[in-house]
Amino acid sequence: MRPKHKFIFIVGGLTAAITVLSPPASALERPQTMDDMWKIIQAQQKQIDEMKAAMPTAAIASSEKTAATGDVKKLERKTDVLSQEVEKLRTNLAIPEEAKYKSAYGLGPAASKVYQVGKGLSIGGYGEAIYQDYVGDKGDNKNNADMERMVLYAGYKFSDRILFNSELEFEHASSGEGAELKGEVGVEFAALDFFIDPLANVRAGLVLMPMGFINQIHEPPFYFGNHRPEVEQRIIPSTWREMGVGLFGQITPNLTYTTYLVNGLNAEGFSSDGIREGRGGGSQAKAEDFGYVGRMDYTPSNLPGVTVGGSVYVGNSGQNQLYAGKKVDAFTQLYEGHVQWKYRGLEFRTLGSWGHIGDAGVLSAANGQTIGSENYGWYTEVGYDVLPLLIPDTLQYLAPFFRYEQMDTIAKAPAGFADDLSQDRKIYQFGLQYKPIPNVVIKADYRNFTAKQGNLPDDFNLGFGFIF
Repeated sequence: MRPKHKFIFIVGGLTAAITVLSPPASALERPQTMDDMWKIIQAQQKQIDEMKAAMPTAAIASSEKTAATGDVKKLERKTDVLSQEVEKLRTNLAIPEEAKYKSAYGLGPAASKVYQVGKGLSIGGYGEAIYQDYVGDKGDNKNNADMERMVLYAGYKFSDRILFNSELEFEHASSGEGAELKGEVGVEFAALDFFIDPLANVRAGLVLMPMGFINQIHEPPFYFGNHRPEVEQRIIPSTWREMGVGLFGQITPNLTYTTYLVNGLNAEGFSSDGIREGRGGGSQAKAEDFGYVGRMDYTPSNLPGVTVGGSVYVGNSGQNQLYAGKKVDAFTQLYEGHVQWKYRGLEFRTLGSWGHIGDAGVLSAANGQTIGSENYGWYTEVGYDVLPLLIPDTLQYLAPFFRYEQMDTIAKAPAGFADDLSQDRKIYQFGLQYKPIPNVVIKADYRNFTAKQGNLPDDFNLGFGFIF
């Protein structure tokens, strides 16, 4: 147990002892710091000394002797209790506590630290680095080494009902000098939570869109491979965040939901690669049109470790702009379903997503490339921690894994526009994941890419990640 937490635990014990054994509780306040606790102990000791000094006089009359003896016993008991608790505190302060990381309210374990503090500031974060080696016909691709992300979580708990949480991300170890591919600094999310009732709580600000596995929980120890699944980058764009307000909570202990009203996507950024560049990201995002996103997850009690769920996004993306001389709604839909099973050393996930873009023909003419009126993607992955089979009771983790992905950002081309078959892809990936401790991971994987048209190079990736 961490010293700070031990201190809080023992301070609680001291407070209880003082409350029971002392005069009226209104005379004392609950100690919040080490200094407060010592002030209370000193005040109690002074009171004990004064009462002991008065005891000889009180004991002169035989009628008062019994009462004086009772006071002595109470004071002695109080002194013993205080002495024992102080000794426990001195001993336990030297015993460190292992950090506990636990996901809360749809966020990653490190991002959830603010929900576990009593009050005040909370700091966390994560980072990941990668070496990427292209195999075969590399084309213009070059082997590279990259500090892909360095992230700082900062949260502040104002009270039990109001808190702020945020994520600040540095990509590619640089501010980018105006070029996103070289790196950028961005706010991934920044929102206020208002806790009203387990059934309905409010969140407002720059929010992570609650779709898929990775968009909300994207810390490196908690997904396989050095790269996030392609389906959860190209079909469900990650990290996808928008300005919005909405509700989250538990309908039952096994059924949770999240729903937001957000600024709509901007169809001006749509391309043959998908809707990814249509995200607003909270940077003066266009809000002529709005979108709605909702998610539900169910964890059946009779199937330990199983989660099933789904999410939906709908909204116009035209943003009151002209496309090839026309104003269009560009009504955009995205649907997703997922299943996860964690049982002992086994981890299994599968996810499928389908989307539709209205007025895709007009958008294709305006943007100079084919924008699919339909898109889809799905993947399945499985890994197993084999280390407990080799070393019983080990706290380390070693899991070989396999992932298969299939996607097409132009599953259906609008009338009059040619399909781009290079967007119809399959990916076979296998690798190894090693955690010497739960919050540090070392990863190695190989990915094989195939497309219906064109050559895509395979790659070998080696990297590490951490949370704190």
